Amino acid sequence: MTTLMEAMHGYGVYTTQYLQTNYQDAQGWFLFVSFAADLRNTFFVFFPLWFHLKESVGIKLIWVAVIGDWLNLVFKWILFGERPYWWVHETAYFNDATRPHIEQYPMTCETGPGSPSGHAMGAAGVYYAMVTSILAIMLSKKKKRSSNKGMYLRGALWAFFWAVQVCVCLSRVFIAAHFPHQVVAGVFTGIAVAEAFNRVQWIYRASLKQYFGITLFLTSFAVGFYLLLKALGVDLLWTLEKAQHWCVNPAWVHMDSTPFASLLRNMGTLFGLGLGLHSPLYTETKKNGGATYRAGCVIATLLLLHLFDSIKPPTHTAALYYLLSFCKSATVPLATVSIIPYCVSGLLNMQSKKQL
Repeated sequence: MTTLMEAMHGYGVYTTQYLQTNYQDAQGWFLFVSFAADLRNTFFVFFPLWFHLKESVGIKLIWVAVIGDWLNLVFKWILFGERPYWWVHETAYFNDATRPHIEQYPMTCETGPGSPSGHAMGAAGVYYAMVTSILAIMLSKKKKRSSNKGMYLRGALWAFFWAVQVCVCLSRVFIAAHFPHQVVAGVFTGIAVAEAFNRVQWIYRASLKQYFGITLFLTSFAVGFYLLLKALGVDLLWTLEKAQHWCVNPAWVHMDSTPFASLLRNMGTLFGLGLGLHSPLYTETKKNGGATYRAGCVIATLLLLHLFDSIKPPTHTAALYYLLSFCKSATVPLATVSIIPYCVSGLLNMQSKKQL
């Protein structure tokens, strides 16, 4: 088994070297794709857009992203996946004469284990949820749509979906953050998570108590699993030392890519969604549904969240960083669901009264 994995890793490093050598001109595109595939864009862009256009789709996106990324964390802790940018230096698969040289980039030096790819899993889950939602909306509204038009719509959307997945996978391999088998595993695991949430309805009527309970359970399970394995002598943060040692630029090793930063960011997002959906402000503005109101909510939310995202928690103390990361993540859906819509509704009402 070890020999097989070594061979797969060796093939992966050669693939990375091939892409970097022959597609160096596409470096900017690959870096952009890796940036765009980050789940941060789901929380700060896709979720606000969908929530104000089709609320149920926005809620589903959060659940798919959060639960998918939580599962990704657990899988990574279980599978102990290597990453190309450090494995190539440590392995005995190559000797000094045959060891390939691979470049590193600002997004290369992630600190967690590599399998499955979180970017590939997140992108697959989120885009699968969006594509299936668009198809459900369009084909249900257009019951009289000819079978040919429905077929063309399905073909176009699924072609787009798979084009995105291919780009994300190639991007992660190009920057030496993942081996090919890790991104493939991420894609199919992400699809499975999204398909599971396509089949459930309780998430749309979950109570605040359920949101709190699920957030507490997922956090406790992950922390408990970490402490249990640590007590057994297994260091689940073994990759952090490798990232700090082998990354060519220490500034590229970011705290927000550590496992616990990811965990608390996702748990904060889920809890914030629960707070927002059960806020009196949300209840008061829920009856508003005009095009002007929706457009105002979308524009205001995207603008304010963009400004809010520029505020970075201090990283000098890990505990403080994790706490502030949780609070910041909880604020995003809370503001999107209740605070900003309430303010927009108030401004529109004031405008209407002035016109009278």
